[in-house]
Amino acid sequence: MDFLDKLNPAQRQAVTAGDGPILVMAGPGSGKTRVLTQRIAYLIAYEGVRPYQMMAVTFTNKAAREMGHRVSDLLGQEMTSGLFLGTFHSICARLLRREADKLPVSSDFVIFDADDQQSIVKRAIKELNLNDKLYRPVVVHSAISRAKNELIEPDSFPVITYRDEAVKRIYKRYQELLRDSNAVDFDDLLLMTANLLAEFPDVRDKYAQRFRHVLVDEFQDTNQAQYALIKHLSSAHGNIFCVGDGDQSIYAWRGADYRNIQRFEQDFPGAQVVLLEQNYRSQQTILDAAMAVIDKARNRRKKKLFTERGQGERINYYEALDDYGEASYVVDSIAQLVASRRFDPGECAVMYRTNAQSRLLEEAFLSARLPYKLVGAQRFYGRREVKDMIAFLRLVHNPADEVSLARVINVPPRGIGEKTLLTLHTVARAAGVSPGSVLLDMARGSDSPHFAQFTGRAALPLADFGATFSTWRGVASAFTVPELFDKILADINYKDHLDDGTEEGKDRWENVLELRRLAEEYDSRTLSEFLENVALVSDQDTLSENQNVPTLLTLHAAKGLEFGAVFIVGLDDGTLPHSRSFDEPEQMEEERRLFYVGMTRAKDALYLVRALQRGGRGYAESTIPSRFLEDLPGELLNGKSRAGSGNRRSGGTGYNPRRDTWTPPSPKRAAPIIEPKFRAGMRVSHPTWEEGIVLDSRIQQDDEIVDVVFESVGIKRLSATLAHLTILK
Repeated sequence: MDFLDKLNPAQRQAVTAGDGPILVMAGPGSGKTRVLTQRIAYLIAYEGVRPYQMMAVTFTNKAAREMGHRVSDLLGQEMTSGLFLGTFHSICARLLRREADKLPVSSDFVIFDADDQQSIVKRAIKELNLNDKLYRPVVVHSAISRAKNELIEPDSFPVITYRDEAVKRIYKRYQELLRDSNAVDFDDLLLMTANLLAEFPDVRDKYAQRFRHVLVDEFQDTNQAQYALIKHLSSAHGNIFCVGDGDQSIYAWRGADYRNIQRFEQDFPGAQVVLLEQNYRSQQTILDAAMAVIDKARNRRKKKLFTERGQGERINYYEALDDYGEASYVVDSIAQLVASRRFDPGECAVMYRTNAQSRLLEEAFLSARLPYKLVGAQRFYGRREVKDMIAFLRLVHNPADEVSLARVINVPPRGIGEKTLLTLHTVARAAGVSPGSVLLDMARGSDSPHFAQFTGRAALPLADFGATFSTWRGVASAFTVPELFDKILADINYKDHLDDGTEEGKDRWENVLELRRLAEEYDSRTLSEFLENVALVSDQDTLSENQNVPTLLTLHAAKGLEFGAVFIVGLDDGTLPHSRSFDEPEQMEEERRLFYVGMTRAKDALYLVRALQRGGRGYAESTIPSRFLEDLPGELLNGKSRAGSGNRRSGGTGYNPRRDTWTPPSPKRAAPIIEPKFRAGMRVSHPTWEEGIVLDSRIQQDDEIVDVVFESVGIKRLSATLAHLTILK
């Protein structure tokens, strides 16, 4: 067995390390999966450990299968039979069924999926006579899930506010309803197993004695419950082998706690720590730039990534005039890379912070007649909330549009079900008109001849929606497209319907705002033109199913992947890092790690791209360069002059696209002394977003930068010179 001969010195040190706790800090592209699988093979082949004496856990079934196949390929199926390998949840389910006599459920318990869990939360809220508008099921369930991941049971749920008290009661009833159904949720699998091992020493010792070695993949993504589990299971022999990288911990919103790496070193002070610093993916310039970014992170163990793949080309930096130019630059650059045969289309990827950013990129690819694929989300115009808003506008434009009417008649829910909709169609056919016409007429209430053909329970919500629909029709000819868009949003209270406090809800609302930005471009054009443009752009029929096409994906979805050429777009403060992280140091640290993960996906070419203005071709908001760009050494970049960085807002990179050369920056003049005009707590008004409150203000690059929270759009970072803010008394 010569598999050890193919390892580099650090990998070999990790694989052949003796007993005891071992922490392998694996940099990106350093071969961590190889180390983990060969550690298992080494223990079996060289140390005589039997497969059933080992437990190896990871986060996805795909990763578990891959790990099993790799070990089998090294040693053969017979030598690896009995290996306890799987995800945390699958392993916990197996243990719980074996020890069910000690649990509040029987061994044939069922595992409720996400929809089941939501239904149980809704039932608990209803039984407790609480308002599900104030205590939204998805938000409450998220709070319950976080508590379980932190090993907090209902009786210990922390209460500071009245809302906390209500959530605690819902949590308790939720658990009771689960038990009544002999059911558990996904989080229970972890919580109940951790509690089982903590409360029953004999059970803990049985499994801790059996598993002489516990191996953990993606350790930086574990939560507190998972960390407690692996501590319990390794308590007898202390042979715990964890592979991870705190620099790649980007899933805090899922409960992951990168601090588990610090806890490991505290709980196991004699642990061997092995750094995997040789990178097999990227060229050195890319690694140097990525390290310059991540080295500014707090409370981390530094690594010096290196590669034998050569220095490579400098990183390309480009500032477009606006977000349309940003998208065009990306598509044109990919087309050139493919035409020159530097890369195949499938070797190119475009990464962004939020799903809403894909809209202009998709349009640019479609306009250029270039196929692409979208990972981790529907295409922009295929997203539910986007289709909803387009359907509302289509219905206002054409009340006979039955498809749009069926889509939105009960969005948000207004008590109009399938049976009522069927009756509406029946009444319309009998009258020889469209269902939309019936609805508009029912705005007159009982004066409408159609009103009496519905039950009172059905007629009232139809009449209410008909009245709203009639109002939209009445103002449509006088309103601009963005004005009509805003009225519909306000009348249906769509923001509250979408933004339920979860990350998914915030992303969905951002998609609506992105469509709203497109509507701004039709401020002096007709609704018909807007709908025609959207219909043509959203037609995906011409897209190729060929997988050798560029990939569009979020930075979160990029982890674990690699590409020849990577474009990271939207490098503006407020986008990356996201504005939601401005007041949360921990979130800001995760944003930094997210940028690092994106950079280290690139093998040979990395493009960093931003726009001087965003918001479309109607109202455009000037942007501020991402603070992370300041961490990049100028000598690593092709396109960013440190001397000219102060002129960015006016396009001062010196780039001349016609000559493809760099011109020297203008001579610097003495900067004028600027006194801050705004201060925290001050109420201000914005021409578009109306009233807001100043959170912070500072002088930066000959301008005053103001952070303002607006009720309409949340936090915005603005240039006082360009934002036209008015101070309110």
